[in-house]
Amino acid sequence: MSSSSNDEVYEVFEEMVDQQIDDFIDSVIANDPKRRVYIERDREQGHNQLWHDYFSENPTYPPEMFRRRFRMNKPLFLRIVERLNNEVPYFQQRINGHGRRGLFALQKCTSAIRMLAYGQAGDANDEYLRLAASTALLCLENFTEAIIQLFGDEYLRRPTPEDLQRLLDAGEARGFPGMIGSIDCMHWEWKNCPTAWKGQYTRTLNDINVLDQSPVFDDILQGRAPKVKFKVNDHTYRMAYYLTDGIYPNWTTFIQSIKLPQGPKAELFAERQESTRKDVERAFGVLQSRFAIVKNPALLWDKEKIGKIMRTCVILHNMIVEDERHGYIQIDTSEFE
Repeated sequence: MSSSSNDEVYEVFEEMVDQQIDDFIDSVIANDPKRRVYIERDREQGHNQLWHDYFSENPTYPPEMFRRRFRMNKPLFLRIVERLNNEVPYFQQRINGHGRRGLFALQKCTSAIRMLAYGQAGDANDEYLRLAASTALLCLENFTEAIIQLFGDEYLRRPTPEDLQRLLDAGEARGFPGMIGSIDCMHWEWKNCPTAWKGQYTRTLNDINVLDQSPVFDDILQGRAPKVKFKVNDHTYRMAYYLTDGIYPNWTTFIQSIKLPQGPKAELFAERQESTRKDVERAFGVLQSRFAIVKNPALLWDKEKIGKIMRTCVILHNMIVEDERHGYIQIDTSEFE
């Protein structure tokens, strides 16, 4: 009698275990994520279209339209593409497991430039360049890192003696001997700033607070200011200066306007100082017109990536200025609209 009762217990136990195993398998199968749908984008067609439109011997679009859409002249863009293709593995064309070639460096760089220039979403490049939104974001991330790594030391450097002399000559020609530029700050709104961080990025970060956090004047504060020599009214000075507005402190290296000028000389100085100082505001305007991504609110979640985008735009801006320095007097920002 006891033997049969034990057998019944074992059978019930086995049924319970089998049922639990079946339930577990069903739950795993039910929760198995669906694989994403593969879309044949014909990336080769995208590259061929891009090549014939802008880079062939007889391109569809003329050089001025290339500059408008890529924000730079074609030789400079090709120089950037060549450096990235030769020195950055991500931009080198690869062959996948099916023996098919991947995206060309030209497509990846064009996608990144378009996102910087127009501030558009990665998905906007899909129809023309034939790459997915996730790939476009990877192109942008790797492009910014590569630009900073390959060109940052040259185009975000401290002024060389030649740069300094050119700035001094330009300042003297405008009536300000010893001036090496104007100083101001620009804000870039972070739309997706985490709620817990919002107190760190308030609108109280005006020019003077930004100055306290900026490394721009560390050399001056530590006694390593650019060594120059110029004369004004028979007095010799050995420290260069910047033009600023009235919010900045009364440092030797800051020359402000006169709030209530009295007399013709003071009025003339105030007028010239305020007129010349607008250069820095125009520079910010050109930067935002050329790269709309820094004009619109930042949509990324990672502040390091946001910082790299800004640094990349400044580097590219400086490269463009160097490339076009002798070809224009003043930029027409409407050509980028």
